[in-house]
Amino acid sequence: MKKIIISNFLLFGGCLGVFAQGAIDAYSLSQPDLKGTARFMGMAGAFGALGGDLSTLSQNPAGIGVYRSSDIGFTLDLDLQNSSSKAQGLTYNMDQTKFLLNNIGAVLTLKLPSTSCPNLNFGFTYNKAVSFNRVYGGNFRDLNNSMSNYIAGIANADNIAESELATTSGYDPYNPGYNDYAAPWITILGYDSYLINPDVDRYNNTKWYGLWQDSMNGNSTTGSGTFLMKESGAVNEFNIALGGNISNVVYWGMNFDIINLNYSLSSLWGESLANAAVAGTNNTFVRANADWNLTNVYNVSGTGFNYQLGFILKPVQEFRLGFAFHTPTWYNLTENFGGTVNYKFDNSESGYATTNGGKLGYNSYGLRTPWKIIASAAGVIGNNFIISFDYEWANYGKMHYSEPSNYGGGYYDDFWPDFYASAPSAPNTSFLDPTDPYYYENSDIASYYQSTNTFRLGMEFKPVSALSIRAGYSYVSSPVRSEARNNNMTIYTAGTMPSYRFDNSTNYITCGLGYRFQRFYIDLAYVYKHIDSDYHAYTPDPVSEGGYGIPSPQSKLSLNNSQVVLTAGFRF
Repeated sequence: MKKIIISNFLLFGGCLGVFAQGAIDAYSLSQPDLKGTARFMGMAGAFGALGGDLSTLSQNPAGIGVYRSSDIGFTLDLDLQNSSSKAQGLTYNMDQTKFLLNNIGAVLTLKLPSTSCPNLNFGFTYNKAVSFNRVYGGNFRDLNNSMSNYIAGIANADNIAESELATTSGYDPYNPGYNDYAAPWITILGYDSYLINPDVDRYNNTKWYGLWQDSMNGNSTTGSGTFLMKESGAVNEFNIALGGNISNVVYWGMNFDIINLNYSLSSLWGESLANAAVAGTNNTFVRANADWNLTNVYNVSGTGFNYQLGFILKPVQEFRLGFAFHTPTWYNLTENFGGTVNYKFDNSESGYATTNGGKLGYNSYGLRTPWKIIASAAGVIGNNFIISFDYEWANYGKMHYSEPSNYGGGYYDDFWPDFYASAPSAPNTSFLDPTDPYYYENSDIASYYQSTNTFRLGMEFKPVSALSIRAGYSYVSSPVRSEARNNNMTIYTAGTMPSYRFDNSTNYITCGLGYRFQRFYIDLAYVYKHIDSDYHAYTPDPVSEGGYGIPSPQSKLSLNNSQVVLTAGFRF
């Protein structure tokens, strides 16, 4: 890290909380999910070459061209969540249940007096594209380091002096003045709560220490840790689609999405330490038991838009091909964040400290999610069997931060210093603009994330004309590069939340039933979703030799969702 001087404090007109987002946050807001109608979900979303379903408006909009009559419907979703964390022989389970409205919409068909263009269709739907609801936590019985040492490592790497962290009658480190040094909020909070303490040598050099010491008076620090994470919110799409068909052979469609995003995260990390090195009098250290916890709150919300274009080709009745192209979603977002440390030491030091005097930091920025390409194929045998396959590609390494309303980046007259950043370490950052004030965050994105491959397979069988039996499977490869997933690089987070989670592959297993009675239909689906993930309390100590210190506490997560989805509709 390098010392940063504020060159234009009033650029955003707010407190010094800018750039509180990082690469990890970009993926949290861009992650995919399988949501839609019960028929769509019962076949694992493998609808790119089929169409004729309200969910296809947000997948392959050419599916709207398949409609030959109007349709109106809604979908409800009972979401049963379970998380399991395993670390050091301890297993911790948590459950949560949510009731959601997945989809509601209509397709209107306008019949035309033409054999080459028999109909023109219009669609309007609300679709819950992503549900962020998730809760997980766990315990570590034997720590080998303390988060306080991680915070001290940041202060040492940045050569921070005590005067740059201490609040005085004339200086607020959270809101420094023009041309003052802007310390990372995590170091200020650590100093205010006595998690890190300075030792000044005879040359007036400051070295920071955390609560964990390997040896002092022949004793070593020991302790246990605990964590709890709770996510909530959703990505809600409002789709406006137009489509039709050409001679019942080529189906086309386009879709304009208006997106509303709201995401909240609350986190807790706690430690109970024995023989910790806590601050004594006259800049000394004493051994004492130390109990402390760090809680964080984070919320981001805003709106965005994207565009989708798709085609379905039906050369013969028995075979169909589909292709869809999704632009990124361009967001304008506003975030709020803050942290609190509660501490109690046996030497009578106890209390709490909050970031920025208890006032939440805030920031506004633009975010561009990945492009997506979907290729599909489907076979139809008679009127009673369908098999469908989708392949989807998205490159999460190209997620991109920018200033508000400047989604594509570009050159800037003003440069706001970035003190939550890594050195450029991506395999290829030539596509990034070095004058971009979000250059380092975008470099981190390219370092940590990669393209994903999604495979979806769905089947539908009709034993009788009114009844449908469905099944499906979907696989999404990990969006995280192996170097980041295997702890071979330092991971930079933002604000006062050092923890992060890296997802491995995602698997969906689905099944469903459908019933048609004249113009009414009702569909039921069951969807099981499983993600293996890795929780990290913080990245390795940044001050250690070579940049890699003692591995941080890590827990293997198993995140499981069972969804029961019901759709009812009417065609006319």
